[in-house]
Amino acid sequence: MSRKIIYIINPISGTRAKAGLQHFIEKETNKQQIPFKVFPSVASGDYSFLRSIIREEGFTDIAIAGGDGTVSQVVSSLMDLDLRFGVIPCGSGNGLAFAAGISKKPEKALSVIFNGSARIIDGFYINNQFACMLSGIGFDAKVAHEFARQPKRGLGTYASLVSKNFFSAKPYHFIIETNGISFRTEAFFISIANSNQFGNNFTIAPEALLSDGLLDVVIVKKTAKPVLLYNLIRQILAGRLRKIENSMNQPVIYFQTKELVIKNPDQAPLHIDGDPAETPEKLEVKILPACFRLIHPV
Repeated sequence: MSRKIIYIINPISGTRAKAGLQHFIEKETNKQQIPFKVFPSVASGDYSFLRSIIREEGFTDIAIAGGDGTVSQVVSSLMDLDLRFGVIPCGSGNGLAFAAGISKKPEKALSVIFNGSARIIDGFYINNQFACMLSGIGFDAKVAHEFARQPKRGLGTYASLVSKNFFSAKPYHFIIETNGISFRTEAFFISIANSNQFGNNFTIAPEALLSDGLLDVVIVKKTAKPVLLYNLIRQILAGRLRKIENSMNQPVIYFQTKELVIKNPDQAPLHIDGDPAETPEKLEVKILPACFRLIHPV
């Protein structure tokens, strides 16, 4: 198949110097004799301006050099077109890329784009806003909101904010409706995952798969802080997926569903694929199965 690639490079994601990365991408793609164009990411997250270019010039692939938030925005704008999506991970978490087995090393990630195979994977919607990997409400979203305001990005900055916020973290009240069940809980955070990655190879939902047609939901309930940290690591890494009814008395509730409603009376903050989002009083979450093709390593 004759291929043509559009590269989208986020100039501020992560910590890597993007000028050097763009030069490397251009050099390696020329070696492969594949026609291509390069565009910077856009602050609005709307990539619909590329639709006419893709159709008129016959582009077959979109490769995104950025983090999960940029990937999500690009896919949301273009997933109805007949395209393959590739990722060169250079954000701060890169959960989607890591879940797909894509290396953070640019030369290896680019090799996947050139030689990998495209597989259909899921996404999901939160109040009609698309997410490709992981969204959260509560503690981790508060950190995401603060991280977005930092002049310096990267794992070190993120880890520092997690540490700073941990001891002042407060639980939020939630009402959950899913699988014919409604229950109230106080929780530090709720994660809604399509992948098993929180980012940086930290597992948040061990049973999650990119293409199983299910969302994995992890609720970390109110408990003493040292117990919270211990149980979070012990239970999540152990992969204890349960029916909701069997996990109500556990510090961590972990279940799968196709859709759920989260009522958020305390207006806990929200992030979608690592990017801050407007805080809603009600979240309607629904899986979008088999919605785009992601290039994986062979």
